[in-house]
Amino acid sequence: MRIGFSVFCFVLIAILIVCAHIARRSRKSVGKPLSLALIAILITVFGNLVITLSNAKLMSSVGYYIYYIGMDATVFLLLIYSLAYCDFKWPNITIRIAVYTLLTIDLVQYILNPFFNQAFDTEAIIVEDNLYYRSIPYIGQYYHRIVCYGILAAMLIILIVKMVKSTRIDLEKYAVIFVAIVITALIETYYIFSRRPIDTSMIGFALCGVLLFYLSLYYRPRRLLDRMLASITSEMPEAMFFFDPNGKCVWVNGPGRKLVGVTIGNYETVKDDLTFLFGDIDFTASGWNRRVTLGTEDDVNYTYIAMKSITDDRDRITGTILRVRDITEDQLELKREMYNSTHDSLTGLYIKEYLYESIDKRLREDKVTDYMIGYVEIMNFKVINDVFGKEFAELTIKKAAQAIEGYISAKSLYGKLSTESFGVLISKKNFDETAVEKNLAIFSVSDGSMDHRILVHVGIYDINEDDEINVPLFFDSARLATTKIKDDYSKLIAYYDDELRNKIMYEQLLSNQLPGAIESRQIRPYLQPIVDEKGLLSGAEALVRWIHPEQGFLNPGKFIPVFESNGLIADVDRYMWRCACEILADWKKRGIDKFISINISPKDFYFMDVPAEIRKLVEEFGIDPVKLRIEITETVMMTDSGDRLKIIADLRSSGFLVEMDDFGSGYSSLNLLKDMPVDVLKIDMQFLRDSERNARAGMIIKNIINMSQDLDIDSLTEGVETAAQFERLYVMGCKLYQGYYFSKPVPLEDFEKQWFD
Repeated sequence: MRIGFSVFCFVLIAILIVCAHIARRSRKSVGKPLSLALIAILITVFGNLVITLSNAKLMSSVGYYIYYIGMDATVFLLLIYSLAYCDFKWPNITIRIAVYTLLTIDLVQYILNPFFNQAFDTEAIIVEDNLYYRSIPYIGQYYHRIVCYGILAAMLIILIVKMVKSTRIDLEKYAVIFVAIVITALIETYYIFSRRPIDTSMIGFALCGVLLFYLSLYYRPRRLLDRMLASITSEMPEAMFFFDPNGKCVWVNGPGRKLVGVTIGNYETVKDDLTFLFGDIDFTASGWNRRVTLGTEDDVNYTYIAMKSITDDRDRITGTILRVRDITEDQLELKREMYNSTHDSLTGLYIKEYLYESIDKRLREDKVTDYMIGYVEIMNFKVINDVFGKEFAELTIKKAAQAIEGYISAKSLYGKLSTESFGVLISKKNFDETAVEKNLAIFSVSDGSMDHRILVHVGIYDINEDDEINVPLFFDSARLATTKIKDDYSKLIAYYDDELRNKIMYEQLLSNQLPGAIESRQIRPYLQPIVDEKGLLSGAEALVRWIHPEQGFLNPGKFIPVFESNGLIADVDRYMWRCACEILADWKKRGIDKFISINISPKDFYFMDVPAEIRKLVEEFGIDPVKLRIEITETVMMTDSGDRLKIIADLRSSGFLVEMDDFGSGYSSLNLLKDMPVDVLKIDMQFLRDSERNARAGMIIKNIINMSQDLDIDSLTEGVETAAQFERLYVMGCKLYQGYYFSKPVPLEDFEKQWFD
């Protein structure tokens, strides 16, 4: 028995050495604590081996010292391992110090045992004619057992807590370790009470160490995982078919059985059933997938089929799995998303980007000369929205979209470009201008409580053979064509032609030349005098003129509307303000006490802070603000009147005098006058012309002058061309005058020569 047990212990020690080495090199966090625990078990087994083989008291005592100290190390390092394996930390520093203290005391008392014999001693016994030395426990040995069993109990408590909190998959690995340690402890307890000379529990300790090694580094609860995976697979919504390496169907989940109509275990017809449903399927290959479309367009069904190999740990194919999933709803949702991303939600027409893309593709596939581009715009849509409300406006857009769909041929493409405009690729072969005017350009909208007649302007761009395909440019050209009939309600269709092209190119040329014209002073102020009732000069109005190096004197009507439409008028006005300030600064030096009126365009308010710009110029040139009069048209006042009144009040508070130009041209002038913080009313020259033919117009001028006097506002009449007009206005009480009777606008040099020399 002694020899057999010893040989077995040697084998276990060798195994423990290998396991400890592998654990130490493992990358798992539990590897190093496990390695130390295995070394401690190895030391304990070695101590017991020394005891078993010894025939001498001294050698047996040495073996017992190794055995008992190794047992301390074993339980302690098993505790450390358990904390790492269960992902626990020490509860607190006090418990940790207590464990270290108890073990240190135990170690010290074994060191003192040779001197005091307080822990243990040995006695000789004969068993089966063999001499053994058995341990005689004293009080120190009982202390040792209490410490070891206490630490062992703490380790078991850790495992119990982990098992309670673990999932079913993890429960198994903790439970196995728990049972192994408990069995080993019971065997050790039996050895203690039986007082047998050979401690067979060491075999249990060694085997427990090997088991811990396997469970910590290699174990997977395969059966439980298999059961859970089978359960999960059975509950999956997609059908799954498992085949062995020979291609035989061995298992089908619930949805799969329902799909092919088989029962559990009866899988012989599965291949034929799948082939009948989805066509030819290659059951011998793997790594493929495809989408199958079944049914009609009104009742379509989409199915995803995929075959994949199943391999073991050595990458050997153990079978294949066929997955069948109904993706009908996914495909329909994808189609809905694609439709929503390319179609307008209100009308169902193409959105602008998708329309451009579709037209570009069509023009590259067909002859471009077969098509025209149509730009369709609802007239006065903003008014419709403001007056009738959002719902009626949306109904109008829908009706317009329906009108387009009803007229356009199947070969055409159409979509929504903006809130009130649509774009159409028109087939020339099917284009009928009369039909467009009848069915598309004019239609009625009714919401049940009101009917409203809607007018639509259509701009046409005829694509030429030499045109480079540029869909946005084509639509811009078609849109520009509608500007020819913007205020003409008798024409509903306009074509982009050479005249319009040349006009646009000319306007673009002027816009490009503007910065250079300002820098070289081709653009300059002309001054038109403003006189008082005695005919004496009071000031002047600065009017912009362009002396073009190639075209000569440009009529302001040629370039002012262009710059008004593209916003460049702000650059022109800013430059004219500066010129006026330069003139006033020069006059100040020369002792000339006159004012200059400058014009402010409605567009200026969108591109700059007008009061800040003017104040900055006045400060820069050091002139009196009262000498730089601000002339604002009635149109400016009528647009966002609340904000404009604040701006005018701001200017007047800075010392500027404000003139209202073209007074009387707007329908709300008299109503707004009581609230307008202006200093001068500039009466519209049209009233002056009409007053010579119409007595009522003359009465209106007289009343305006009287009203301005009552409001303490100076009146200025422009357009005075004759002495008779001047005399009539003088009798009416007008304060200031401007017109060709005194002088037309002239360059600064001529103005100064006429009035100052």
